[in-house]
Amino acid sequence: MKGSSHSQAGAQAVRRRRWGCLLPLLVGAAFLAEIAFLGRLDMAKNAEAVESWTTSFYRRSADLGDAVGGGAASRAGGDSEDEEIRLCEQRLEREDAVPYDRDFDSDPVLVGGAAKDWNKCYVGCEFGFSASKTPDATFGIAPDPSVDGILRSMESSQYYSENNIDVARGRGYKIVMTTSLSSDVPVGYFSWAEYDIMAPVPPKTEEALAAAFISNCGARNFRLQALEMLENLDVKIDSYGSCHRNRDGKVDKVDTLKRYRFSLAFENSNEEDYVTEKFFQSLVAGSIPVVVGAPNIQEFSPGEGAILHIKELDDVASVAKTMKNIASNPDAFNQSLRWKYDGPSDSFKALIDMAAVHSSCRLCIHIATKIHLKEERTPKFTNRPCSCSTKKGTIYHLFIRERGRFKSESIYMRSGQLTLGALESAVLGKFRSLNHVPVWKDERPPSIRGGDDLKLYRIYPVGLTQRQALYGFRFRDDSELEQYIKDHPCAKLEVIFV
Repeated sequence: MKGSSHSQAGAQAVRRRRWGCLLPLLVGAAFLAEIAFLGRLDMAKNAEAVESWTTSFYRRSADLGDAVGGGAASRAGGDSEDEEIRLCEQRLEREDAVPYDRDFDSDPVLVGGAAKDWNKCYVGCEFGFSASKTPDATFGIAPDPSVDGILRSMESSQYYSENNIDVARGRGYKIVMTTSLSSDVPVGYFSWAEYDIMAPVPPKTEEALAAAFISNCGARNFRLQALEMLENLDVKIDSYGSCHRNRDGKVDKVDTLKRYRFSLAFENSNEEDYVTEKFFQSLVAGSIPVVVGAPNIQEFSPGEGAILHIKELDDVASVAKTMKNIASNPDAFNQSLRWKYDGPSDSFKALIDMAAVHSSCRLCIHIATKIHLKEERTPKFTNRPCSCSTKKGTIYHLFIRERGRFKSESIYMRSGQLTLGALESAVLGKFRSLNHVPVWKDERPPSIRGGDDLKLYRIYPVGLTQRQALYGFRFRDDSELEQYIKDHPCAKLEVIFV
């Protein structure tokens, strides 16, 4: 019996030794199988998966040690819930990342009918013609109904009727580019690059209060009557244009304006958002603009009290009185130009920053966005999960991009915390973690570029016009935001930083 027991013990020892030798081989085989599986994934996912498996392997070893030592029980609840949320977000990141049929890096947006006129764009974009490819859009109306016709103009619709958005749509244009902030791609006169708006205020050396440069004497508004009424109210005006000229007009306009306290920025028509170089040159010169023109000109003001607006002829008398008071009171004059020293308002920066991305690039972003939004209505996108449930509630997946860029980033929000404050915090946290540089950083004058921190000005759904985004749309409260997120799976939002 003793011999039998010894032989059984020896056999068991041999089997243990065999398994001990086989175990590394089995682990190695499993590892090779995992590598083979990883070969089907891209390199970024490989690294993430390996890190996850490696971390989980050591975590299980550590957890076993904790269990033996009695330390796991104190952490199990919180750790397991946080791990569940992390896995939920990873799942959404993976399953919601449905590839689009059109990759604009390899198959750029093609716009026909014009030459390339920009240096950089945040989406693949080409202008011109191709014998092998139908353009996505073209300037003018294309004979091919599948090609979007583009209207681009910086003239007033009161002179060119088709520049009215509704008229343009009626004539078959699918994409409208005008000075109107309600157009698909606004093309305003404003630009940090073109106008040195933050130039210092030079001495005001002229006796006359204001300068005027008006050459179209048949304008379709009351600007000439307003000029005559100001003169009749003893406001001395030096007129360099063809209309009411009393000074030699062969001068540099901006250099001339710099010598005057006021500039008559009188447009040729009173049309919303139609604000031309007359206004912005006044800002460069440090002359207070007196405006006849856009009824919403105050939306273009760089600061409080920075402009005077003659909405109708009945306003001329009060504006004349204000001009005289400011001219005779240095403190009042300096207060009107306070924005030159303190920096313009956030609303002004948000408006002008739009032009930091060339209008042709913004056109391509608009076209690419339309193409992807159309595809997002197909089942492969509508069947994305976009949210998942955990013990701490539902996790919602949102996509965020900066205005002027095409690529979106992921953020996650938890039910019970779907608030405006939480949304702003999530957006700022995401972009700060990416060391994000706003699109306007290299365009603004150095004095108003600010530091490296991000300041959020607006959050709104992708697809709104700039008029809606800047002045119209708001999530009224937390409940409206919550309902929007629940009603729009994988909601796509756009942000403006100032």
